[in-house]
Amino acid sequence: MFFTSDNASGAAPQIMAALQAANAGYARSYGADALMDRVRAQLREVFEAPEAAVYLVATGTIANSLCLALGCPPWGAVFCHEHAHVAEDECGAPEFYTHGAKLALVAGDHGKMTPETLRKALGAVGASGVHGVQRGMLTVTNVTEAGTVYTPAEVAALVAEAKAHGLPCHLDGARFANALVATGASAAEMTWKAGIDMVSFGGTKNGCLGVEAVVIFDPAKAWEFELRRKRGGHLFSKHRFLSAQMAAYLEDGLWLRLAAHANAMAARLATGLASVPGATLRHPVQANILFPEWPAGLSARAEAAGAAFYPFPAPPGREAARLVTSWSTSEADVDGFLAALNG
Repeated sequence: MFFTSDNASGAAPQIMAALQAANAGYARSYGADALMDRVRAQLREVFEAPEAAVYLVATGTIANSLCLALGCPPWGAVFCHEHAHVAEDECGAPEFYTHGAKLALVAGDHGKMTPETLRKALGAVGASGVHGVQRGMLTVTNVTEAGTVYTPAEVAALVAEAKAHGLPCHLDGARFANALVATGASAAEMTWKAGIDMVSFGGTKNGCLGVEAVVIFDPAKAWEFELRRKRGGHLFSKHRFLSAQMAAYLEDGLWLRLAAHANAMAARLATGLASVPGATLRHPVQANILFPEWPAGLSARAEAAGAAFYPFPAPPGREAARLVTSWSTSEADVDGFLAALNG
């Protein structure tokens, strides 16, 4: 009953087996390994983008930060939701790697920007000429920090607002697989077909040990990204261990199956919470993250039964939590948690 984060889960057996296999013998370093050639081909096929540049890094923070540095000058503003991961959970790394770009926070219910709120934010930046920050780029988080999901049409509508000002667009896909499973969209539909220029393709939260891909749809940007990755200290020498994870993750659709299970367990939790007296949900449950509220006292009851989750602020007499399911969450975990809440 461990629902603090999908980061709390271990690595899927297929990923660990791939790492063990990759450990045998020798391989070229710094991304010149044969496994990386395989990963490049796999991701180009997944995204239906045969010319895309593909790179691997170890964390979502650096994947996002290098993408933002690639797209936004130091005097620019990165438009993102006010509760986006880049705004609240990356300790200023986007500002650091862009050498000072400002995050322009965009409002929106349930973790989602709308064309209207983005248009308002775009209109408020760059009007003072040389004295103010200029419009830089857009980044969209999918799955959002509220656990909601943008459809490809919603992504395209946001991108259209940004492109009207000539801005590049990035998608933070730390939970990209969960978003695709939730919407039934293809990777291409969710990204370049909607106008996205680059994507952080997550693996760590969905069963990998620690690997994220950056997919850049304009290969002319590839060399600059390589330089930024090296200069930022994130070009792995024993790169085959990143490649091995991503290759196994993509093999035979494993990444989508793992995400489908996580989403299904969240749906099971949501259904069960509907039967807990006084329990409500702050946001729609569309992927693998839930934000329930319940009467005071239920959190202690669940924790006494062995459950782990993050508490959130709540009104008097109420308690709130964030629950995250993963590839390894079991039906027994879900049912045991619900039984503890029900007493």
